[in-house]
Amino acid sequence: MRKLRLVLIFVTALVMLITTMSCDKKTTEPTISAGKMIHVPGGTFTMGNTRGVVDNFGNEYDDELPTHSVTLRPFYLGKYLVTQTEYTKYMQPSEPWRAKYGLGKSYPAYNVSWYAAIKYCNLRSLAEGLTPCYTIAGSTNPADWGEVPTDYDHPDIDTWDEVICDFHANGYRLPTEAEWEYAARGATNNPDYLYSGSDDPDAVAWYGNEDETGWGSSSVGSKAPNRLKIYDMSGNVKEWCWDWYGRRYYSNSPEDNPTGASQAESWGRVARGGCWIYNAKSCRVSIRSNNNPYYSAPINGFRLCRSTID
Repeated sequence: MRKLRLVLIFVTALVMLITTMSCDKKTTEPTISAGKMIHVPGGTFTMGNTRGVVDNFGNEYDDELPTHSVTLRPFYLGKYLVTQTEYTKYMQPSEPWRAKYGLGKSYPAYNVSWYAAIKYCNLRSLAEGLTPCYTIAGSTNPADWGEVPTDYDHPDIDTWDEVICDFHANGYRLPTEAEWEYAARGATNNPDYLYSGSDDPDAVAWYGNEDETGWGSSSVGSKAPNRLKIYDMSGNVKEWCWDWYGRRYYSNSPEDNPTGASQAESWGRVARGGCWIYNAKSCRVSIRSNNNPYYSAPINGFRLCRSTID
């Protein structure tokens, strides 16, 4: 009996020790919220071409310069790109998805214009009881917006371009360009990876191959995530951001929570991250591209963002 008591005492002490060590253990693992959204902590980072990468002709990517300091509030970002299953719950693509470009419930939604993406955000926000972020012609209900513009001659395109984003609403929205790059970097410049989570594009990016073995998009999460456990921020499909694209915008970008250039000095909306048909250099975390907001193609998709509400 005495030996049994000693064994029980030893086991109890061991359990208490393990429990104490577990409680004291610190972790940098990000918080995962409902709906597969990742909490991205606020902070300050250096935005732009911090590695001095040049193009194949030895020229600087001047729209990624100058590098500059940016401070952001915390926010939530989708762990994955919006998938075809999620998209068709509220909308249909401008053209049917095809096996050639990736077809399946876990494949990213593509053939999505910027206008369609913001409509999706509000539709999903309303469906989930959240406050929509986007207002067009005084309404947050996409039923009042009319048809999504599909070309430059659409009669309501100017009205759509005057969309207002309420960054204090709790609904879904597109990330700003700065939020996107910050999250792609894993909320840090240390290590200062070229791609989202690695200097090796093959580890984290679904991108173009000369022999076309990687033709078309891939199921979301097919490659390794970055340190925040966010997938596909390099390659797969390009991701729409909120901002109007300004080629020289970095020269006078605000330091605190920038939201992009004005429409008057811009051409198109920002798309980030590269895609399955691009080369690795075009899938870097600092690479910038732009398209007309009515543009939809097999290389364009998006990822959801939400503001944190105090």
